[in-house]
Amino acid sequence: MSCVPLEGSSQGGDAPRYCCGALCDPRSNVHRYGMLFFICLMSFGSYYCFDNPAALQDAFLMDLHLTMTQFMNLYAFYSWPNVVLSLVGGFFIDRVIGIRWGAIFFASIIFVGQCLFALGAFVPSIYLMYFSRLIYGIGGESLSVAQNAYATAWYTPSELNFVFGLSLSMARIGSTINMNTMRPLYKALGATFHITGNKQMGLTLFVASVTCLLSIVCTISLAYFYQRYLKAQSSIVVQQPQSQPPSYNSIDETQQPSEAVVQHTDQEEENRIKLRDIFHFPAPIWLICIICVAYYVTVFPFISLGLVFFKHKYGLEASEAAAVNSLVFVVSAVASPLVGAMVAWIGYSLTWVTSGVALSIVCHGVFAFVSTGPPPALTMCCLGLSYSVLASSLWPLVGAVLPQYQRATAYGLIQSIQNLGLGLISLLAGYIADTKGYLVLELFFILCGSVALLAAMVLMLWDLQNGRRLNVSFAKCRRKAVATTPVEASSVPTDTTPLLG
Repeated sequence: MSCVPLEGSSQGGDAPRYCCGALCDPRSNVHRYGMLFFICLMSFGSYYCFDNPAALQDAFLMDLHLTMTQFMNLYAFYSWPNVVLSLVGGFFIDRVIGIRWGAIFFASIIFVGQCLFALGAFVPSIYLMYFSRLIYGIGGESLSVAQNAYATAWYTPSELNFVFGLSLSMARIGSTINMNTMRPLYKALGATFHITGNKQMGLTLFVASVTCLLSIVCTISLAYFYQRYLKAQSSIVVQQPQSQPPSYNSIDETQQPSEAVVQHTDQEEENRIKLRDIFHFPAPIWLICIICVAYYVTVFPFISLGLVFFKHKYGLEASEAAAVNSLVFVVSAVASPLVGAMVAWIGYSLTWVTSGVALSIVCHGVFAFVSTGPPPALTMCCLGLSYSVLASSLWPLVGAVLPQYQRATAYGLIQSIQNLGLGLISLLAGYIADTKGYLVLELFFILCGSVALLAAMVLMLWDLQNGRRLNVSFAKCRRKAVATTPVEASSVPTDTTPLLG
């Protein structure tokens, strides 16, 4: 049964009826929230395969004869292209290719990169592995930009904390499943096919690449449903008499006047992102960049090196260390939608951001200076909670600062700067772990967390001096949305047209 309007359903000026009711109606809330399934799953394969090296760190070092620096280069080469290409990808999504084709293209790049990575391990060739991680990185971060753009296009600002929390949860589920399935898969394939070393590693990575196909399926599905929405919206605009007040569906009810469906050609051109607009982004965007870089380097490089850290400091077996190392992902998978809902209903996003950063500093302080105190599993759970709090409250701030047509570019800019930081810190972290040990590495992570905390406090001060636009309660945010009056639509939206404020 196809999800199409029933015959004669639009007679008399009534809205068209669909074969499955609201579930198939692209303008309904039910259909809109159904899209969360695909938005959340579109990054599953990317996150599952990204941390394949961390899940098998000791096997990578032994089977492929890598040094710790070479191992961390696998993450550095993921990050380096995205210093530029995340921004380019976001700009292309906003200006040229649109969300639909951009998501499909970058999901396909991820699959190709993972297959090349598996081939590099199978041969083996460290240079092919570096190149494949570079290709994988081109797709991975740009797909995240497309995912964020989809979220801000389908959902209102008051819903974004929950939406980002849920999408983060699904991404972390992918990382958690990776951490807990790659080692059993590695052992099972070795025992089944009687292979060891680089052949065993390569085959394991080939099997893992299947999850990237799930991302491709989700992006194709989203492209179809998004196009259905655009067609439904255009039919409303074409049929609506100019003398009649416009009727708005559930997606458009909280739009800001300048971000409603574009009224004429001049306004459409005005609402197209230009490269020079990047240099005029407001101060919060640049402070968010600093927070992202300084905070995320305390999480992902630490997890990449965590398996050996937990084995050496706490005397854990490899399987136990892998389980503890994955707890950040386990906790964030469970906590992110709950924290996102709490932030959405309570408000005060900047307070949540500051709290999340402070908690991460405490966690690294425990790892650095406490040996007989709380078990490492508890500290990792707290770090996972910190990650959930920060991600659920920080990323939606972009939607509160910029209009829709600039957001993909802004997300690309943030992730470009973030990947520059992750690339440099991954190299530095591997060097510190090799030459100075884990105590110095933890002190370095504490320093990075302190920079993030300082940037969060500066952002709070900026917000206080500019009318508390970001750190507000849910009730105040809702009153602003209700008070907003939409304007009449007189043109048809396209794949790159802003849909939401």
